[in-house]
Amino acid sequence: MSEQTAARATKTVEDTRITLAQVMMPKDANFQGTIHGGVIMKLIDEAAGVSAYRFCRRRVVTAHIDQIDFHHPVQIGSLVTIKASVNFAGRTSVEIGVRVESEDLTTGETAHTNSAYLVFVALGADGRPAPVPVLIAETDEERRRWREAQARRERRPRAGS
Repeated sequence: MSEQTAARATKTVEDTRITLAQVMMPKDANFQGTIHGGVIMKLIDEAAGVSAYRFCRRRVVTAHIDQIDFHHPVQIGSLVTIKASVNFAGRTSVEIGVRVESEDLTTGETAHTNSAYLVFVALGADGRPAPVPVLIAETDEERRRWREAQARRERRPRAGS
């Protein structure tokens, strides 16, 4: 697909939804049995990257990660589920929204542990920013997320400033 064709293509938010799940193992934890924040952050970046790549169908790189707050600790043996989808598409970048939940497999109890917003830039064959498809927000919820992402975009620092 040429870069011009990619720029004219349209995708829906549904086209970009992904879910990753992983059981947390002792190698992922500190000496107290709590999963390292860096392990969760890596999973967030991976899930967001897959969603961005699925949307752009080209190489993407992480350009920005908004604040990540840890609401609940994750323990060894928990099932961590990461859901990601594109919230907003600009000319060469996309914002991905990510939600992380932890499930105690013994009790079935779930907790929302993290949410994050990440910005990815699409790259062309020359390694420079390349056009991304147009995002179609079909539902009221998707349109709300688009507006909120647009507001976050305006507040983010610009590269080189």
